[in-house]
Amino acid sequence: MKEILIVSIGSFFGGGMRYWISKLVQSCTVIAFPFGTMAVNVAGCLIIGFLSGLNWREGGWMSPSAKLLLTTGFCGGFTTFSTFMNEGVGLMKEENYLYMMLYLFGSLALGLIAVLAGHYLAKMIA
Repeated sequence: MKEILIVSIGSFFGGGMRYWISKLVQSCTVIAFPFGTMAVNVAGCLIIGFLSGLNWREGGWMSPSAKLLLTTGFCGGFTTFSTFMNEGVGLMKEENYLYMMLYLFGSLALGLIAVLAGHYLAKMIA
């Protein structure tokens, strides 16, 4: 139960920051391209990469609770794209290149198919 609370607190702040930063970036653009979402996804990748990079060093500095709060919670609430990329890097660091490629491209393809299926189902119901 403690872990769920820790993740929830991080997600609360990450989700709030995602909304605020995305809206701020998008308000600075004049074309209909999702720069806000892209900025958040890239920033989330930078944050989780930085945190994980520090923690992967010998004797990582993050306690299990801090890791849950910052990576799973905050970065997960900020953007799941960061976790997706971080897991891909984890597979790469393990030199499991086949699984890395299957995971990255499979997730993108299946995610696209799932969104299209969701749109189709919504259209059928509405």
